[in-house]
Amino acid sequence: MTNPPLIAVLGPTASGKSGLALRLARRFRGEIVGCDSVQVYRFLDIGTSKVLKPEQAGIPHHLIDFLDPDQEYTAGQYMVQGRRVLSEIRQRGNMPIVAGGTGLYLRALLNGLFDGPSRCQSLRQRLQEQAGRKGDDYLHRLLARVDPDSARRISPRDRHKVIRALEVYFLTAKPLSVHFRAATEKLQGYRLLKVGLNAPRDRLYQRIEERVDRMFAGGLVEEVESILAKGYSPDYKPLRSLGYLQAVQFLRGEMSLQAAAEATKQATRNYAKRQLTWFRKEEKVIWFPGFGDDDSLGSDVEACVADFIQAGTRQPSGRLTHPVLSSSP
Repeated sequence: MTNPPLIAVLGPTASGKSGLALRLARRFRGEIVGCDSVQVYRFLDIGTSKVLKPEQAGIPHHLIDFLDPDQEYTAGQYMVQGRRVLSEIRQRGNMPIVAGGTGLYLRALLNGLFDGPSRCQSLRQRLQEQAGRKGDDYLHRLLARVDPDSARRISPRDRHKVIRALEVYFLTAKPLSVHFRAATEKLQGYRLLKVGLNAPRDRLYQRIEERVDRMFAGGLVEEVESILAKGYSPDYKPLRSLGYLQAVQFLRGEMSLQAAAEATKQATRNYAKRQLTWFRKEEKVIWFPGFGDDDSLGSDVEACVADFIQAGTRQPSGRLTHPVLSSSP
């Protein structure tokens, strides 16, 4: 029996992944599996551009909006839960569509993760104290010396990931990036098609700036105030993510509202660059030059997916091709 299809929609933030995933789910009886490390948290809606229930058009969405902001969540946990969700979708006879911009989650889901060391609370505490005294940039420079590959993909502002990478290095004497290359437990039982969105950089940056303006105008600061009023600390990981960190800094009086918006735009542009760098290392991605919510591009992707599904019902006749596609962005 031919393995069922699995579609992964990847690309940088603001490239239209969610809209494209919804379109594919409607056309091919699909269910969407989120692949975003911040959208997993409840209450963080505006700053994550989360697809909320009224916008889901009746399409089941999984691994979105199910954790409280004080809960820790790892790529390993995502791998286990994600694979279980894929199996459940498969049993229902529907097609899973993984969509999101967290490259590590996607890699964990598809390729597995190494059997990393358990957390060492004393080491973490020392690293936290160093960050408190010397700043996040100090920890990131330390990471760059011992694991330059991880330092390139992890933002200096993501203290949680920087500390985990340093923890792995000090406990195993090997960089986290080396462990990733030795990862096992690849996902089995599916035919995988990876669809990448590679919009023109200037247009992508324009959309990022417009999105950030909408976030702040649409109540991002009020959303953060509401989360803090529930008793959640601004030091929790999700509240240190893009937009939320800057909103917290505004509320603390550390910057003006305009400065917070501009800082969010710059940080999001930098994040988009890192996402593209990460996804370019993914193998066998079919790249489309545009945004996922462009109707013409959506039609091209639909045709590509239809060809891919059909190819699984007949004897292979060669490499899947399509005139608008390319193997690299």
